[in-house]
Amino acid sequence: MNWLKAWLERPGTLRGAALASLVANIGIVCTGGLVRLTGSGLGCPTWPRCTDDSYVTTAEMGNRGLIEFGNRTLTSVVSVLAILALAAAWRQRTALRPALLVLAGVAAQAILGGITVRMALNPWTVMAHFLLSMVLIALAYALWDRTREASPRWTAPRAMRSAGVLITVISAGVLVLGTVVTGSGPHSGDSKAARTGFDPESVSQLHTDVVFVLVGLSVAMWFGLRALGAPLRVTRAAAILVAVELAQGVVGFVQYFTGLPWPVVILHMLGACLVWTATLNLLARVTAASAQEPARTEDHSLASTA
Repeated sequence: MNWLKAWLERPGTLRGAALASLVANIGIVCTGGLVRLTGSGLGCPTWPRCTDDSYVTTAEMGNRGLIEFGNRTLTSVVSVLAILALAAAWRQRTALRPALLVLAGVAAQAILGGITVRMALNPWTVMAHFLLSMVLIALAYALWDRTREASPRWTAPRAMRSAGVLITVISAGVLVLGTVVTGSGPHSGDSKAARTGFDPESVSQLHTDVVFVLVGLSVAMWFGLRALGAPLRVTRAAAILVAVELAQGVVGFVQYFTGLPWPVVILHMLGACLVWTATLNLLARVTAASAQEPARTEDHSLASTA
């Protein structure tokens, strides 16, 4: 087992596992969207079994059973990556806390997914299921960010740090409103699933209005950072966020005016994850960068028995 210990102690192992965990958590949001958009949300009508008599899908359940069971199977991939990242963090005595939180979040998400199925895709639990994925993406991003090489110190002005926090809060609000739009629209995941009862047109307009606020603040942030002569890595983070937001806006308008075709909706879900990740990246660059230290070896006490 010496080879395994040596492999886990390589910095590249933790960095790769953290990045893979982030990508996997974004990917499973998209596959979960496929489940909902194809009406396969109750393809496996119970949990943790797929049926009352089987843990796996059966031929009688058809494609919807396969799609739902396939999404459940991907949870094991996300879990393995989280365990791998935790093992590497333990051996390297660094970033143990975020690695633990990622694994705990994956477990919580699996349980919430089961509750969502048992509640016959109640729109509020479906919304919570998606939003917990956004929390998981944030945790996975934090873990990955801790494994990156330390950048030269740069202290952002307090106004820029506050603006970064405000943009993050509004970005989170856009995600919440997006789930309300989804919970009020036609793609429920199953023909018998309930809806929120909100008017889809009204909540869509509110969602769009907040998106415009987010884009405006992001553009202002980019101009402000350039005017301050911020390092390239910081202004680039703002530019990436603006670019992803604009691309997401185009996809959003396309899906709205074309009647919500499911391939475009899945692309919009991917875009939501990318906007959120870009937001987290900007926040890290304008806040964490000011307190960043070259050495990252916390959690010694927790890992001292490794």
